[in-house]
Amino acid sequence: MNITTVPDQEIWHDMRKPGAYEWWYFDAEDKTSGFSVVLIWFAGFPFSPYYTNHYEHSKKDLSSSPPLPSNYSGFSFQLYENGEEIVNFIREGGQELFESGRSTIGVRFEKNRFSYNGLRDEYSLDIDFSYPARRKKVKATLLFKSSRRISYEKKDTNNDGKVPLHQWLLSVPKADVEGLIEVIDQPGGSIRRIPFMGNGYHDHNFGAVPMQEYISRWYWGRAFSKLFDLVYYVVFFKNKKYQPLTILMFHDNKSDKSTVYDTLDFNERNFRRGVFSPLHSTNLELHNDQARVKIHHNKVLDAGPFYLRFSSDIILKIDGQHPESISGISEFLDPSRLQSRVLRLFTCSRIWRDGVHSIMYDSYNRFKSSFDWNNQ
Repeated sequence: MNITTVPDQEIWHDMRKPGAYEWWYFDAEDKTSGFSVVLIWFAGFPFSPYYTNHYEHSKKDLSSSPPLPSNYSGFSFQLYENGEEIVNFIREGGQELFESGRSTIGVRFEKNRFSYNGLRDEYSLDIDFSYPARRKKVKATLLFKSSRRISYEKKDTNNDGKVPLHQWLLSVPKADVEGLIEVIDQPGGSIRRIPFMGNGYHDHNFGAVPMQEYISRWYWGRAFSKLFDLVYYVVFFKNKKYQPLTILMFHDNKSDKSTVYDTLDFNERNFRRGVFSPLHSTNLELHNDQARVKIHHNKVLDAGPFYLRFSSDIILKIDGQHPESISGISEFLDPSRLQSRVLRLFTCSRIWRDGVHSIMYDSYNRFKSSFDWNNQ
């Protein structure tokens, strides 16, 4: 896993190898109103059961055509209020729904797009989609103004660097975010308008082979406070001989200084597993002689067969200073579970694939709509 902060790497790489993937991730929190939002654009949706099935079939039957990553493009939008799901939308489709370029930073999937203004160092996000399964329509405009960038680069030295290409671009560790989100009920057309003003984060990932063939599991998180902001990332590889990646980036808001530690010890404690959620640790710790971070996964915001998203309580201690408590967002991913055909079936309940009728998708959303209605 290579790490970079070079802005030029944010362009679409047009990965064409079967199983390759690329995504652009944005999240933001408005702590005053209690709303948070996550938006992701995909070109080669690595968690798609349709993409994985096609990939595996082409490997077994060499006469069949392998999948083109851009034919499994997608867009996801999650909206939460005080930790409770309001919208959880994932839409996938062919390359005709996706648009990007190799010279400018920006992506479109259907009518959902983002663009980048380099002179102002800001991202404009324009969202417009219908969600028939939940009888909703969502429109939003969000502006991510970069408040900080850092300079850092690390190459994967496992196997003398002879490893599949996977890259994490830490684009914007912290951004000022403002805008408006509209959730429109259908039928009836009642509109809930949500002004948004808070802080956000943005990164970009891509890889040349399926994640489940190289990565065993990963933890990621970020948190902001008056004194410190931090991002952590821990990746374990399927090859047990490879050294895991552990990295902690933090910014001292008082001195306006950023520091990166990439040699840390890592501990996991208090493991849990759900019926359809992977085995994961609820308590993590990263530390070296200068810094120690303790993460507690406080509340599950989103769960799936291979993925968990949490609101987290984080304690940071730097150079013997008094510990700082920070609230943040954390994720856990177990790509190996993408190899389970049974779990892929349940993953289909979360993804609206263009041109594909899914009984699992219809049933899941009918249940969720009923559940949400009973708790309004």
